[in-house]
Amino acid sequence: MAVRKQSVSFTDAAFAYAKALVERGDDPNVSAAVSGELARAKTLRDRDQALFEAELRRRLATPLDQWVPVGSLDALFAGAEEALEGLRSDPDGTGTAQR
Repeated sequence: MAVRKQSVSFTDAAFAYAKALVERGDDPNVSAAVSGELARAKTLRDRDQALFEAELRRRLATPLDQWVPVGSLDALFAGAEEALEGLRSDPDGTGTAQR
């Protein structure tokens, strides 16, 4: 496998996590820990993408007469603006954010 040397910056928490992986013996060094975590993240994203694509193909293959009507767009999106506003005013969900 080819190796590319690159300088990167990490938050204190991210670096501490990588160091902990090394100290636990999961990886031989911080570079290997970061590379391993990136590989695991890529695997998870690839899996999620494959599942999404499979579900999309399944839905697209559903005959039109089997689709369930959702009604008007107003009904479909009822409450969405309020929910989005709630997320904007309290993005972490703690109830402490100010409007």
